[in-house]
Amino acid sequence: MSAGMTAADGLPRWVSLALLPAINITVALLVSALVILAIGEDPAGALWTMLVGAFGSGTGLGYTLYYATSLIFTGLSVGVAFHAGLFNIGSEGQAYIGGLGVGLVCLTLGGWPWWAALPLTVLAAMAFGGAWAFIPGYLQAYRGSHVVITTIMFNFLASALMVYLLVNVLIRPGQMSPESREIDPSLFLPTLHDMLGALGLEIDVTPLNLSFFLALAACLLVWLFIWHTRQGFALRTVGANEQAAHYAGIDPRRTVIVAMLISGALAGLLGINEIQGVQHRLMLNFPAGMGFTGIAVALMGRAHPAGIIPAAILFGALYQGGAELAFEYQSISPELVVVIQGVVILFAGALEHLFRPALVRLFARRGDRAAEA
Repeated sequence: MSAGMTAADGLPRWVSLALLPAINITVALLVSALVILAIGEDPAGALWTMLVGAFGSGTGLGYTLYYATSLIFTGLSVGVAFHAGLFNIGSEGQAYIGGLGVGLVCLTLGGWPWWAALPLTVLAAMAFGGAWAFIPGYLQAYRGSHVVITTIMFNFLASALMVYLLVNVLIRPGQMSPESREIDPSLFLPTLHDMLGALGLEIDVTPLNLSFFLALAACLLVWLFIWHTRQGFALRTVGANEQAAHYAGIDPRRTVIVAMLISGALAGLLGINEIQGVQHRLMLNFPAGMGFTGIAVALMGRAHPAGIIPAAILFGALYQGGAELAFEYQSISPELVVVIQGVVILFAGALEHLFRPALVRLFARRGDRAAEA
């Protein structure tokens, strides 16, 4: 569909893809400004601090893109499930288990060069994440269990499993903190400042690493799969109308399972960024809610890789800018920053269609006037 075409409700596509998200973000920022004003701070100054903190320096931009990397993976995960008509809320747990696969491979391959181990860690991340999503997919396809309920339950199961493994099995002997030993430094993914430094270019030191380019490659592959393969067409057909897909010879059950496998595999890739790229050890809660935020990223990005990338950068900026805001303003606690981030997620996700009916009426009246003229 071209940019000029309209959606089913008559709204031009550019309005749905650009204007509506812009309105949602603007309203969210206005509500956030009211919250900041209520505690006696200057909302314009606070929001400017967030903006400069996220994009105003090499360090801020690097952290923003580092957060965006994880959000691209989870946004793609949720987006692929959307196309099959599934609401996968389990990306958080699938990312957790995917990271477990990355950690186990890295702990096993001590001394390997990172470039030799990377294909294995990628496969492990996708296999562990996909396997964790397979069970809810199977239950949805063959037992009628709603994937929303089962993926929520599997998030808790993933958390409990990781606590057990890190406390009883993988914990480094002689320490109290529930985390594994550090992986061999030869397995660390190169950071962007390391890669550019090798070319003689100096930039600020940040956690941004090679997995950012892996995330961009994942976007390209997802786009090719969804819109340029037979299986991708089947997946979209099942999402649009399961009965029509069945009459067209498509097996909806198989398609649901395939969609969940791919969705879980994409979420599992978050472990490459976090475990092999930054943390260098298995630890508790390393997804840090990125799986849940990926839902808002997918909604704002309209489940399209070209939309998910800027949406992930926006939410990455909220993470980084929020940290700067809490640092600069003593009266703004980290909890209040979470509230501000939550307001943006609320309007970008749960309330994304709040202003759509008004826009539909507005553009319908414009169309009527143009027809009368």
